[in-house]
Amino acid sequence: MDNKKEQKLTCFKAYDIRGKLGTELNEDIAWRIGRAYAQCLKPKKVVLGGDVRETSEALKMALARGLMDAGCDVFDIGLSGTEEIYFATFHLEMDGGIEVTASHNPINYNGMKLVRQGAQPISGDTGLHEIQRLAQENNFPTDASIKPGQYTKIDLLNDYVDHLLGYVNLDNFRHKPLKLVINSGNGAAGHVVDELEKRFSDAKLPVQLIKIHNNPDGSFPHGIPNPLLPESRQDTANAVLANNADMGIAFDGDFDRCFLFDENANFVEGYYIVGLLAEAFLRKQKGEKVIHDPRLVWNTIDIVTESGGVPVMSKTGHAFIKERMRKENAIYGGEMSAHHYFRDFAYCDSGMIPWMLVAELLMTTGKTLGDLVKARIEKFPVSGEINRKVTNAVQLIAKIEQQYLPHAVSVDYTDGLSLTFEQWRFNLRTSNTEPLLRLNVETKGDYALMESKRDELLLLINS
Repeated sequence: MDNKKEQKLTCFKAYDIRGKLGTELNEDIAWRIGRAYAQCLKPKKVVLGGDVRETSEALKMALARGLMDAGCDVFDIGLSGTEEIYFATFHLEMDGGIEVTASHNPINYNGMKLVRQGAQPISGDTGLHEIQRLAQENNFPTDASIKPGQYTKIDLLNDYVDHLLGYVNLDNFRHKPLKLVINSGNGAAGHVVDELEKRFSDAKLPVQLIKIHNNPDGSFPHGIPNPLLPESRQDTANAVLANNADMGIAFDGDFDRCFLFDENANFVEGYYIVGLLAEAFLRKQKGEKVIHDPRLVWNTIDIVTESGGVPVMSKTGHAFIKERMRKENAIYGGEMSAHHYFRDFAYCDSGMIPWMLVAELLMTTGKTLGDLVKARIEKFPVSGEINRKVTNAVQLIAKIEQQYLPHAVSVDYTDGLSLTFEQWRFNLRTSNTEPLLRLNVETKGDYALMESKRDELLLLINS
């Protein structure tokens, strides 16, 4: 592609690239991003993958051309989830990796998630702004001495699934039958689910996977997969009940998040899964550190401390969590938004590892998922994250702080405003990407107090 005049690019966000197709993200812009990535990081080998969206393949190939035009060799793993790019980057010791994905964004969007060597994230503070500047300027060297890079297709599925199975002991799955509903949402997860099903069968394990919306389909006939939205949960819940399953699992589009349903088809808040996974790791390795975000904290701190671990709070967001994970050498990190991070996965987030660990917990404890979380939900009831569109978020937070601070036991500004009282606490923060105010409330064993304080705060926000 020929260099063109400078163009402001609005698809660059705080942690990744996302934009409307055609105007904000197209093949020309993808080519520029490839050239800019190569000029900024100077990689020799980069691995690429793409999700199921109908534009992902074309954008990925334009990105590949940009990288190759800069002299970089490209290795394409094909249809993949974001974590498969993380895995390929660290497993093959690549100089970087890029996944073309818009995850759970609307159908007229696409985007990219970028990492450097070791699957370390590239965000606004660590190179994304520089890549944006170079892509906008569109003034790349046309030196004839640049030898174009090579393009190679590779298949890493077996290596990746081998790695996933290393987090559990398959012998723990022999004790009794286990029935799991898995909803891939017609996204990128289906081929991994199929391979795991084959491995369970080859090992003669009594594990039955009931697969729904498993075939990849970029038209998303059952809606964009985003189980964080209540309206996106019904198909999974219905399948759990219809099949009398032990657990339901639903993925978003690029399956870097998984969402769990108990045996009664109740959606389990990601916050309580963080506690379960922390306990699972600390049972095997006492004294390790666990990273958590500031939105909801009491349950995680309680479990980690009781289990002989060290809880460490980090600002919300994958770039911040991963950085803190590395700094602390933490074994595990979890966000209430269903992002789960693992030291042995290059401190990256995975949507496949969590459900396998929880399934193993069902087998080793003999308890249902409902039983495992019931006591924790009663001990620390939560509001779940509530979003409100506002135009004056900063002023609203300041007003609420002024009103509540005099009565608080402690205040924390790690991420937005966190105020703690004797029996309850709340976190109020702005979105990094949208004009939203996000509220979370939790109490010590008092559901009525949680509802009362939630409604009280929402009244202030809505007014």
